[in-house]
Amino acid sequence: MKLVRYGASGAEKPGLMDGDTLRDLSGHVADITGTMLDDATLAKLRAIDPATLPEVTGNPRIGPCVGNIGKFMCIGLNYSDHAAETGAAIPAHPILFFKANSAIVGPNDDVVMPRGSTHTDWEVELGVVIGKTAKYVSAADALDYVAGYCVVNDVSERHFQTQLTGQWTKGKSCDTFGPTGPWLVTRDEVPNPQALSMSLDVNGKRMQTGNTATMIFSVAEIIEHLSALMTLHPGDVITTGTPPGVGMGMKPTPVYLKKGDVMELTIEGLGMQRQKVDEDS
Repeated sequence: MKLVRYGASGAEKPGLMDGDTLRDLSGHVADITGTMLDDATLAKLRAIDPATLPEVTGNPRIGPCVGNIGKFMCIGLNYSDHAAETGAAIPAHPILFFKANSAIVGPNDDVVMPRGSTHTDWEVELGVVIGKTAKYVSAADALDYVAGYCVVNDVSERHFQTQLTGQWTKGKSCDTFGPTGPWLVTRDEVPNPQALSMSLDVNGKRMQTGNTATMIFSVAEIIEHLSALMTLHPGDVITTGTPPGVGMGMKPTPVYLKKGDVMELTIEGLGMQRQKVDEDS
């Protein structure tokens, strides 16, 4: 299934995609959140004939594909070629940082650069949504704890990230810096999360081309590692790193976003995002 949340920010309704048709799920669930991402509930939704659901007409805003996200966890430098372009060593363990939940927006909402930003950058990433409580999970069993997958743009302000004393979180958590969606694609439709092509364009120019096959740590290994450190809860999101082609890695001169730029992101089978860049007044 491709689960969707649509409508005004803060008032999204649950839906699912029936081919190219958006259908309303609000007669069956109140929202797409961690409380309904268990296997039993997803099986009940999967058994519904989509043709019996009301069609959503018009062109509603698409919201983040998961509501009330618990933890928004991010893995840094998880593609060897991306680590190389930034001059970083290959990590021995997954690098973990958090993105503030207030950064989360819909997949096509504007990305707004904060005041003083001069180094705002793009990062297409595979998002993993946890479906059931995970603690001390082995890599062999880890994917059974996944509800589904989505596209995430881990927007980053590199000066804030690296030069404002502290952790990466400062440059990762600005408002609108976490576009998520358009769909939560349930794991039965993604048999191998380590074989997904991905890309990102800025103003129609291809910047990132990659494949999840080149991750240093697989989705299963990441879940094993994180669940040994903390309990993962339904509705938690893990974004798993980005392939090469980010602005800070451009040679000979880094390239950063400016007002009016348009980012377009795709991951195979998971849909497309499109954001216009604005700046805070």
